[in-house]
Amino acid sequence: MARNIFKGLGIALITPFTPEGEVDYKSLKRLVEHQLNHGADFFCILATTAEAPCLTQEEKDKTEVYWIHFTGSNVKNILRQYGFPDKERVFQVGTSNEYEQIFKRIIIELQRCQDNYEEMLVLLLRHLLISFHRELTREHILKNEYLDHEMDNAVTFFSENYNQNINIDDYAASRGMSVSWFIRNFKKYTGSTPMQFIVGIRINNAQMLLETTTYSINEISKIVGYDNQLYFSRLFHKLKGYSPREYRKIRNKF
Repeated sequence: MARNIFKGLGIALITPFTPEGEVDYKSLKRLVEHQLNHGADFFCILATTAEAPCLTQEEKDKTEVYWIHFTGSNVKNILRQYGFPDKERVFQVGTSNEYEQIFKRIIIELQRCQDNYEEMLVLLLRHLLISFHRELTREHILKNEYLDHEMDNAVTFFSENYNQNINIDDYAASRGMSVSWFIRNFKKYTGSTPMQFIVGIRINNAQMLLETTTYSINEISKIVGYDNQLYFSRLFHKLKGYSPREYRKIRNKF
């Protein structure tokens, strides 16, 4: 199958098995890149090759390929309608018995050519596209839920432990995230990096303590997590425009 070139615009559904019984996504990528590099212009759904080196002969024989070719002046608009952008030609929508059943119904309609079969084919194709769109949307929602959950956890942890010695690298590793991914998504979620968020909480709490208590500057510095009073004062001045001592004097006038 990998030696064949799919021409035109269409949907390919190929269900393979690795020796562990899982879909072979690495072979999927190799097949798709091969097709695109050799001039194919196709809309591909979950495809892979029966010639993957990790498959046994028995597993190769089990591989099933479904291919639908469709054309028309309104094809791109239809794909856009179901959430498939023009510039992307490959989408992973997972595996589902529903996909296979729709393909088989399409095959039966083509074989029997009963009354209004062409209209039925259009409906089945739309059914397939809707199913793909729902799966892609569901995956996006799940990813967003995971992201929101992780960012909420981080905000809670930093808010409760802001005055402790927090290592961002260690926190990200403890949650199974890369540091760059975590920092990038935390900033998208809160508008600030993790360290900026922690510093903001420290300085805001220091501001409140300056307004409502008689603690010394050194005591407040330690309470919010800074052993070095000079460093704390510089940060406070940078964010608030006044040194802690100046800020307290101004507030006491009111």
